[in-house]
Amino acid sequence: MKYSRYGSMVGLMIGFFFLAGSCAKKEDPVTRGGLELPLPAGLQLLPRSTSVQLTWSAVEGAGGYMVEVARGTAFANPFYKSDTLSVTETEVRGLDPKTGYIIRLKAISKINPSFTSKGLYKNFTTAAPEIPEEALAFPGAEGAGKYTTGGRGGKIIKVTNLNDAGAGSFRAAIEQSGKRIIVFEVSGNIKLKSRLQIKNGDVTIAGQTAPGDGICIQDYEMNIAANNVVVRYMRFRLGDTNVATIESDAFWGRDLENIMIDHCSMSWSIDETASFYHNKNFTLQWCMVTESMNNSGHSKGAHGYGGIWGGSPASFHHNLIAHHTNRNPRFDGGLRYSNGSGTGVGAFGPDKIDYRNNVIYNWSGNSAYGGENGAYNIVNNYYKPGPATPSKVNRRIMQVSKDNATGAPDPLVYGVGYGSFYIDGNYVDGNATVTASNWNGGVDYDSGITETMVRKNTPFAGNEMPQHTALQAYDAVLNYGGASLKRDAVDARIANEVRTGTATYKGSVSGLPGIIDTQKDVGGWPMLNTLAAPADTDGDGMPDTWETANGLDPKTFNASGRNLSAVYDNIEVYMNSLVKSTTENQVK
Repeated sequence: MKYSRYGSMVGLMIGFFFLAGSCAKKEDPVTRGGLELPLPAGLQLLPRSTSVQLTWSAVEGAGGYMVEVARGTAFANPFYKSDTLSVTETEVRGLDPKTGYIIRLKAISKINPSFTSKGLYKNFTTAAPEIPEEALAFPGAEGAGKYTTGGRGGKIIKVTNLNDAGAGSFRAAIEQSGKRIIVFEVSGNIKLKSRLQIKNGDVTIAGQTAPGDGICIQDYEMNIAANNVVVRYMRFRLGDTNVATIESDAFWGRDLENIMIDHCSMSWSIDETASFYHNKNFTLQWCMVTESMNNSGHSKGAHGYGGIWGGSPASFHHNLIAHHTNRNPRFDGGLRYSNGSGTGVGAFGPDKIDYRNNVIYNWSGNSAYGGENGAYNIVNNYYKPGPATPSKVNRRIMQVSKDNATGAPDPLVYGVGYGSFYIDGNYVDGNATVTASNWNGGVDYDSGITETMVRKNTPFAGNEMPQHTALQAYDAVLNYGGASLKRDAVDARIANEVRTGTATYKGSVSGLPGIIDTQKDVGGWPMLNTLAAPADTDGDGMPDTWETANGLDPKTFNASGRNLSAVYDNIEVYMNSLVKSTTENQVK
């Protein structure tokens, strides 16, 4: 068939329009039929105090995105406009805290950048000003020892068995030197065959990492003899297994600097249960110091004592002291000759002790006494007489003692012989008069001392800490004190006895309710069960599942990295996370 010129022209035009139509299908969908790009979807905002983090889903056909920000709830006068973003996330900084803003997000056409989607709007409010993370020993560390660093930045040592010594043992970990963090891959009782002493400092012992019921040290004492030590969530229950060869505390240390002991349980001692004095920058907090053995075979006879406490400065707060005859506690003074039988001159001078929010229960001889030449804040503690407490001392908060420097090489070194005391806010269960005014019958004095000589009307300034009333402290300590991540039967029983004002057992020698003479009186050491340690592919002390959940690589050793905190190592963030609930709830 032949075509005319006109017919050929028509064919060419039809072909051109057909071709143009085909090209139009490949153009930016913004221009097709007047449609725009789809709205971005999945916009998520994470407001902080001075910034907001944005993430959203990719838009098909978009070559980039634009973010604008305005103040208020309606979008007008944007003060911030981003460049074209090639990613689906960004952060807008320089915002004001506690202020309302509105975001507008648009997708930009890949083919024609002059075309954009409609705006996606979202309102948000920035957070309150952020408090800079403080380099405490751990979140919840308070008092004079709160800045103790322990093994931060050091190697990770795993305890993998309950042996007394040898590879994988707790003793082997303790005896190493250098900065180190000790974690546990086993729970149970470690039966010592000799004293366990921390001679090399710069160490953190993280008992909360033990899978299962936790760790208990028994049969011999544990002693701190080095500086910069953190001990958390451990049990020290000595017992009378070796009473013929030792007369010791369950856990103790003196002449030390930078010590933090947190959420530990100590009991069944032959001498004092837990004595810590002549120390500097020391804290004992949220611990249970209970059931010293009264007639255990000590060479001096009956010796059911809580502890000798002191330091300059030192803090003792939120501890339970229960079921002791005496020294609940004995304040050392830091400068005591006592006619040749005292503890002498402390390495850091006279005591400067903040003693608050503790719970003291069922003393049979005396509550607190001593304090020769020291300075003490005794604030908001809860005193609860028990079934072994005689009426003559059931109201006593403190007996102020006087030193006897007779015979000392230089008596003038030992000062006036008595301390100074700020005593306020303490609650004496069953005695409204003393509770209302602590100096009205709550303080007794050795001969030669009067209230005027020792009373202070204002506390000395020190390491301030959030404080409870005595009643609040009572509940908090009984709920969260001691190795409470998984309380054993001993701590659970004693907490219940304090609540109910009872004593389940009597001493087999003394017959006193709650004042035991051997661990056999209360059934001995409870069984602590263990669980399989969680998988830790890189061996850095952090379980694979936890690392993955927190954006770390479980195949890369990164214990000392600072990916998750400005002040804590990654391993510390993990250890702290295990007890986060307790740390937060105990101060409410």
